[in-house]
Amino acid sequence: MHHKPMRKLAAAEAHREVGDCAAVLRRTTKSPGRWFRASGTQQTTPLIRSAAAASGYAACVSYDVDGLDWEDPPVATVVKAVLDGARPGSIVSLHLGHQVTLKALPQILSGLTAKRLKPVTLTELLR
Repeated sequence: MHHKPMRKLAAAEAHREVGDCAAVLRRTTKSPGRWFRASGTQQTTPLIRSAAAASGYAACVSYDVDGLDWEDPPVATVVKAVLDGARPGSIVSLHLGHQVTLKALPQILSGLTAKRLKPVTLTELLR
């Protein structure tokens, strides 16, 4: 709901954070979404998985490539982070609301194509 670092939250706050966000998504889109990804951490904990399950998420997902765009570095830093880390089956973490992400995306897509990697949705990846 507020993009808090999930690993640092007490149980009640973690459940409230996930539950409140799921409720907003249900009201606005009629669905909480299919998967849950915890903010502020790459790995979930039993508490995070419990909060996600209590809000209707059957699965938590994570990422193995951090594009570092959340730090608003130079475009080249984001492109390098993604292209150096991406492998078949990778999940890349990039963020909305950062201009560097928009500027880096064309180079990232070209670089992935050069590496013979095809960007797909999470639904496609997890089939």
